[in-house]
Amino acid sequence: MEIKRMRDLREDHDKTQQEIAELLNMHRSVYRRYESGERETPSWVIVKLAQYYRVSTDYLLGLKDEP
Repeated sequence: MEIKRMRDLREDHDKTQQEIAELLNMHRSVYRRYESGERETPSWVIVKLAQYYRVSTDYLLGLKDEP
């Protein structure tokens, strides 16, 4: 499942895939696969990104429209 808001939030914060991958302590290629939907994103990544961007996990997953 592609989580479109992963890319949107990253771009809105002027971050590169490499910067976010470093935040998550992983290779950029792994993060790229999560962002593109090639690999299922683990829950710990969703939680960490929600905390980093200061949004709810529901917003990040596209379940609600308010961050």
